[in-house]
Amino acid sequence: MAYWLFKSEPNVWSWDDQVAKGGGEEWDGIRNYQARNNMRLMKLGDLGFFYHSMKERTIVGVVEVCAEIHPDSTTDDPRWECVDVKAVGEMPNPVTLAQCKSDSRLKDMVLVNNSRLSVQPVREKEWKIICELGGYPHSG
Repeated sequence: MAYWLFKSEPNVWSWDDQVAKGGGEEWDGIRNYQARNNMRLMKLGDLGFFYHSMKERTIVGVVEVCAEIHPDSTTDDPRWECVDVKAVGEMPNPVTLAQCKSDSRLKDMVLVNNSRLSVQPVREKEWKIICELGGYPHSG
């Protein structure tokens, strides 16, 4: 299993929107090659943090990849693809970008060093640390 982080502006698509959707939703509208390429690596069952960007800058929940890469339905341009994700659970204690930056164990995390990338990988050790910080149960 691999781990990821999905960023969304809460006024465009929030954690509450994701939860309300239920079964899953396209992670569409990505127009960055690196973010798209990260989605191409995703497999069914991979987990990701749901991150509210902009003013909040907070990890608020966990999603699961429920459909692998496919054409993005919001464009006819074949270069753009997406995965589908579904809400798995809310982060009991949301974890802020400031917390991540101040924790030396996360100094190499993509979020800490490239907070603008909208879909990014998360290493297993980083996943466990953030789950610990947020009070989210994790395996391993």
